Amino acid sequence: MLRRTCRFLARARCAAGDGHGRTVARLLPLAPLALLGACSAGGPLSGLGIGAPPPPAVPGQAGVAAPGAAPASTKVGLLLPLTGGNAVLGDAMLKAAQLALAAPGSPQLDPQDTGDAPDGGGKAARAAIGNGDGVLLGPLTSGHTAEAGALARQSNIPELAFTSDIAQAQPGVWVLGLTPEQQVRRLVLAAKAAGHQQVAAFLPQNPLGDAMEAALVQVCADAGLPAPKIARHGASMEDINDSMRGLSDFAHRRGEIEQKVKDAKASDDPKVRAQADDLAKTPIPPAPFDALLLADTGTALAETITVLRYYDISSAQVQLMGPALWGSFATKLSALAGAWYAAPDQSSRAGFVGQYQAKYGQPPKPLADLAYDAAALARSLAQNGGYSSAGLTKSDGFAGVDGVFVLQPNGHVQRGLGLFQIQPGGGSRLVQPAPATAAGLGTGAGSGS
Repeated sequence: MLRRTCRFLARARCAAGDGHGRTVARLLPLAPLALLGACSAGGPLSGLGIGAPPPPAVPGQAGVAAPGAAPASTKVGLLLPLTGGNAVLGDAMLKAAQLALAAPGSPQLDPQDTGDAPDGGGKAARAAIGNGDGVLLGPLTSGHTAEAGALARQSNIPELAFTSDIAQAQPGVWVLGLTPEQQVRRLVLAAKAAGHQQVAAFLPQNPLGDAMEAALVQVCADAGLPAPKIARHGASMEDINDSMRGLSDFAHRRGEIEQKVKDAKASDDPKVRAQADDLAKTPIPPAPFDALLLADTGTALAETITVLRYYDISSAQVQLMGPALWGSFATKLSALAGAWYAAPDQSSRAGFVGQYQAKYGQPPKPLADLAYDAAALARSLAQNGGYSSAGLTKSDGFAGVDGVFVLQPNGHVQRGLGLFQIQPGGGSRLVQPAPATAAGLGTGAGSGS
């Protein structure tokens, strides 16, 4: 059986985008899954829409308070890697924050460098807090966020971090990055709305797999779906094969037929041996699930595609779903035609891209969206009563470059995502737009769908 499985491997590796998939996966420790472009703002929500371009800036440094600006207590601390290996990204995010605070009356921006040092987040946070900043934006990485978050909570200062590590979310510290939790919720609710009831998952033994599993268990419980059946796998082809065989219940689905084929081939009667080919074509009963969540990229995804074929799991019977990372190499995923992933709609961030390019002469990096949204949110709150918990956690949320998002009291962030489908010839298309309002975040369907 394994020999038959491996015969498909070369083609599947090509289809899954081996090299590019591994490149994307290596970026996960920096800001897991917050690697795709974000979407442009919809209309203002509750008078605090933050995605619209700011008014023209007054002369002087962008982000520095002009006459009539908010008082110093609303100063914005921005914690970014302005030196070290991530300095180019940090500079792009700084520029995005400056663009958001270029309007007259915006609070003053106080950038602090986290650098690469393990204690960089703590040092930057202490400096910002010492300068009297009323809110902290950043840092970028999970480790720096843990350091800064502890200090922010001690000082009763809200923090909007750019990491996607949901473990850093807690009251007063919000995780703004695109998280596995947000993606899994969008996918599962859409699957439920389409009539799927039995969700399973085939996930790697790594931090992304851990996060996807935790999110799936919670979302299925919240949605009133049966507890998902989850299989985890190691890196080897043998482990992937064995785990998928068990998850798909192949021995039960195919076992009796395989034994009949084996017996027929071993028969001394030519007529019985001739029946083996017909027996092998007997349709196999469907898998014990109708939606399957995956999380692999690169070689592991190629091998997963191979075993999906071997164990007769296809998009014709099962709704395949995967991470937003697939969007960056969707042209190589024709073997997964029909599969879904959830992500921001990059086409609608054109307004922000145009502003940024006009100001700085180059397009923004994807994570610059987060810095713009966070700074624009700070501007709105500073001009509407300050950085109170009630203001930050408004139930109708905010409309930003990355679409609709709602800050929850526990530090989690609900985010409106579009639903994309892999196409037969490769690439993807938007099949459900992101919800236009916070009210649509829990429905499993985008606006207009």
